[in-house]
Amino acid sequence: MTMSFTVIIPARFASTRLPGKPLELIHDKPMIQRVYEQAQESHADKVIVATDDQRIVDAVVAFGGEVCVTSADHTSGTDRLQEVALQYGLDDEQIVVNVQGDEPCIPPQVINQVAKNLAENSQATAATLCENIHKAEDFSNPNIVKVVSDIQQMALYFSRASMPYPREVLDETFLQSAQATDQWPQRHIGIYAYRVSLLHRFVQWPVAPLEKIESLEQLRILYNGEKIHVEQACEVVPGGIDTQEDLNKLRAMMKSNSPSLSQ
Repeated sequence: MTMSFTVIIPARFASTRLPGKPLELIHDKPMIQRVYEQAQESHADKVIVATDDQRIVDAVVAFGGEVCVTSADHTSGTDRLQEVALQYGLDDEQIVVNVQGDEPCIPPQVINQVAKNLAENSQATAATLCENIHKAEDFSNPNIVKVVSDIQQMALYFSRASMPYPREVLDETFLQSAQATDQWPQRHIGIYAYRVSLLHRFVQWPVAPLEKIESLEQLRILYNGEKIHVEQACEVVPGGIDTQEDLNKLRAMMKSNSPSLSQ
């Protein structure tokens, strides 16, 4: 089937742990340019950076990218996406993929995958991805979000807690059993595809009780009865850059092992 989608990259200058990270240089290119170039390698019709900061606007213009200036009052990246969809007059059925501005190694194939999944599942208004959890410490780590899905690959719930909870066995034993049956618990990967119609509804909904408890924005979608398609990512998705340590590791890795990204 013909697939049409737009990638929007929300980018904020303010960050508690790494202020100004979209403009941090990685081999003489700002991080936001690295993300943009990865997104351009996907099948997206258009790639747009969405920001409220003039320094990021200037950086995107300097490398020839497309940028949309949005309000400084948004409380989430999803709100920023909705404003871009509004400014560009995107049709309600248009698919928008949200690529985080701190993922300079996001595989283009993963962007295509999440857009394709939404296009092929008309009952869903959003789509996202997941990967197997193999370590007990990851399974119990509240910073690693877990997801469980139904037989049609629609999300049942997202949580910071261990999920599904192995009532009668230790985490380690549960994971050993998962290895034997290939029924691993799933870590949520934070890339989303949305139908524009959902974005317009989302910004009208109040914060959901479950969303507030877990501090997980996607629970607002489930709470309001919408469907989120979930599938295992077709490629390993490197984690985003949250800290100076993350950035230092990426710079070192790219310098020594990734000449294709060092150009």
